[in-house]
Amino acid sequence: MIRENQQLFNILNVMFDIIVLLISSLFVTNILASRLVNMEVVFSFETWLVFFIILIPSYIFLYYIFSLYTPKRTEKYIFSTAYAIGEANLIEFLLLFFVSFLGIVYLPINFLVGFLFVNTIIATIERAIIRIFLRSMRSKGFNIKYVLIVGAGEVGENLVDTIKENSYLGYHIIGFLDDKKEGSVNGVDIIGNVDDLKNILDSKTIVDRVIISIAPRHYKALESLMSTCEKNGVRADIVPDYYRYLTSHPNIELLDNIPLISARYLPLDISYNSIIKRVFDIIFVIITSIIISPLLLIVAFFVKVTSKGPIIYKQERVGEDGKIFDIYKFRSMSSENEYIDDKVWTKKDDPRITSVGKIIRKYSIDELPQFYNILKGDMSLIGPRPERPYFVNQFKETVPKYMIKHHVKPGMTGWAQINGFRGNTSIVKRIEYDIYYVENWSILLDLKIFVKTIPTLLNDKNAY
Repeated sequence: MIRENQQLFNILNVMFDIIVLLISSLFVTNILASRLVNMEVVFSFETWLVFFIILIPSYIFLYYIFSLYTPKRTEKYIFSTAYAIGEANLIEFLLLFFVSFLGIVYLPINFLVGFLFVNTIIATIERAIIRIFLRSMRSKGFNIKYVLIVGAGEVGENLVDTIKENSYLGYHIIGFLDDKKEGSVNGVDIIGNVDDLKNILDSKTIVDRVIISIAPRHYKALESLMSTCEKNGVRADIVPDYYRYLTSHPNIELLDNIPLISARYLPLDISYNSIIKRVFDIIFVIITSIIISPLLLIVAFFVKVTSKGPIIYKQERVGEDGKIFDIYKFRSMSSENEYIDDKVWTKKDDPRITSVGKIIRKYSIDELPQFYNILKGDMSLIGPRPERPYFVNQFKETVPKYMIKHHVKPGMTGWAQINGFRGNTSIVKRIEYDIYYVENWSILLDLKIFVKTIPTLLNDKNAY
C-alpha cells in the first residue's frame, strides 16, 4: 500500500511539474515579455509543439537525475530541493540554447533566460507548497509511518529524541524491542524482546519501518532480524553505532559485492559533476582571457618597467590530492633576496610589495595568470584557495580536518573568501567554509560564489 501511494504521489509530482512548465512558458511569453523587457515572442503552433516535445521529457529526466522524484520526508529544509531545481533548470537552459543554436527550433535568448528564472521560482514554490501540505496532513494523523525500534541503548534513545524533535517526519514510534531493559525509554514503551520481532510483524500491528539500533556486539543478530523483516515485506533500516563519525551525506559504493561507506560525501567525485565544472572552467577562461587581454598586457608592462625581476612570479602550492604544483601570479613584490620568504604571511604595509603590487593585489589582478593553471587542470575557477607546502605541513597537524579541502581542485576564489576569510585570517574558520564547499558543491553554489566575488574584490579589507 505504501509503495502504491508513493507511485501515485510520483505520478502527481510529474503532472504538477508539467503544469508548472506550461505556466512558466505562458507567463514569460504573455506577461513578463511584454511588460518588463519589451520582448515580442510570437511562437507558431509548430514551434510550441517542438518546444514542448523537447522540454517535457528532458525536464522529467533531469528531475529524475537530480533525485527530485525520490521521497524527501527526512529533508528538514527546502534549500537542497531548491538547489536541485536550479541545477536542473540551468542544464535545461543550456540544452535549449544548444537546440536553438542548431536551428531545430528558434528560441530567443531573452525568452530562455526569462524561462530559466521564472520556472526555477515557480517550481520551488510548487515543491514548498507540497511539503507544507504533506506536513499539515501528518499533523492531523494522515500519511503517518509506524516505526518499531530494535535496541533501546544510547543510539535508540538518540533516535527517539530526534524523531520527537522533528514532528514533520510523520513517524509514530510503536515501541522498543530490547533484551536488557524493561519499562520505557524516553517515553516510549519497551514492548518485548528482540526475538519478539517475528510475532509482532505476523500480528495485525501496523509496522511500516523497523529501525535496528543495536550495539556492535549484537550484530550477529542482524541477519535474523533482516530476514524476518524481508519475509514480512517491512522496510528495515540500520543505524550504525559509528554514525557519529559520518557526515550528513555519506556515500555508499560497491566493490564487487562489498559495500564501502565513505564517511564524507563528495559531489565532485561524481563524473558528470566534475565534467560540468571542468567545461565551465575552460569556456570561461578562454572567453575572459580574450576580453581582458589588453588589461593583462598593461599590467605586464607596468610590472616590468617599475621594478626589477620577472613579470610572472611562480610559487609552489598544494593542490588536489596533496599534489604539488606551481601557481602563477603577476609579480607584486621586490625580487631582492632579503624580501623573499615563502614561510612568512603577507602583512599589511609589507615592505616586500612594490607600488604596482599594492594596486594589483588590492583588486586581485595579480591572480589573473592563474587562468593558465586552470587550463592546465591544476586549479578550478571556484574552490578552496591553495596553500604553500610549508603551511600545509603545519596546519594538517594543528587544524582539525584541514586536509579535507584537498579532495577537490583549489580555486581562484572560494566560499571562505567571499565570507571574509582571506589572507591572514582564522585558519579554523576558513577550513570550516572550505569543508562546507567540498561537501555541498553544486552549480548554483559556484555561481553564487562567482557573483559575490566581484563586490568582495572591490571592498576586501584583507587584500594587501
